[in-house]
Amino acid sequence: MPRKPEGTSAAVALLPPITAAHARRVRETSTDDDAWAARWAHRFTDRLQAAEDGPLHSGRWTLARGMPGWGVPEHWQRFQAVDPDRGHITWFGYGDPDEDQRDVLPLRRLSPASAGRVRSYRRQLREGILPPALLWWVSGLNTLLVLDGDDRITAALAEQAVPEVLVLAPAADPELASAWQRRLVREYVGRMTSPHPARGDSVSRKLATALGDIARTEGRTRAWPLPGGPAAWERYATDLAPGWAATGQSQKWNSSSPTVAGFQ
Repeated sequence: MPRKPEGTSAAVALLPPITAAHARRVRETSTDDDAWAARWAHRFTDRLQAAEDGPLHSGRWTLARGMPGWGVPEHWQRFQAVDPDRGHITWFGYGDPDEDQRDVLPLRRLSPASAGRVRSYRRQLREGILPPALLWWVSGLNTLLVLDGDDRITAALAEQAVPEVLVLAPAADPELASAWQRRLVREYVGRMTSPHPARGDSVSRKLATALGDIARTEGRTRAWPLPGGPAAWERYATDLAPGWAATGQSQKWNSSSPTVAGFQ
């Protein structure tokens, strides 16, 4: 997947830069971490709804704090282990090569930890005011893409912290999600009313967590034809990563296993 050069972002026109003063004001006027996250979710929602070329389309969406339940915390350390001009992922979190197992894929070349903007964000992290990054679930890739906040993620990782994120995703089919939840509730009631019922708050907490995970289950990402068709897509890809097509074809024909050279 070709990536934009360092210093550019797929969301430049989508989400304008966040000043340190605004980040500090949001933190200082939030009563707790949940209120803080809600404030940023509201800001991101407003910007996404106003954007002409954003990812939103008609339908139900979720914007949830934190990584999904299927995320692997150790995969954050692989965030920066990507090619300089294109990104690779291993679908479903396994496969070869091992370094391509990740949950989050940036859309541009990452800035070094020593870059000025990253250093500024590192200071904000230490002050407790660093805004969350905005991730976008794309079902065709079975992964999360960074819509906004590549440098904020880099700053958090440089400080050995887990990045704060908000995850944007189309909602799963409500009837299917409701059926999953009803089944869990029935199982819970059965355990609690059995001759030897389960004891302890942990059972209730696990149910609440499971119901919450179902509520934010990612749905299918929709896509529309690109004006200009495959030829236009290849021009865009070549502008971002010259030689990507030749490399992909070489890997395809010289490998014993299938290789995906690109996606549409």
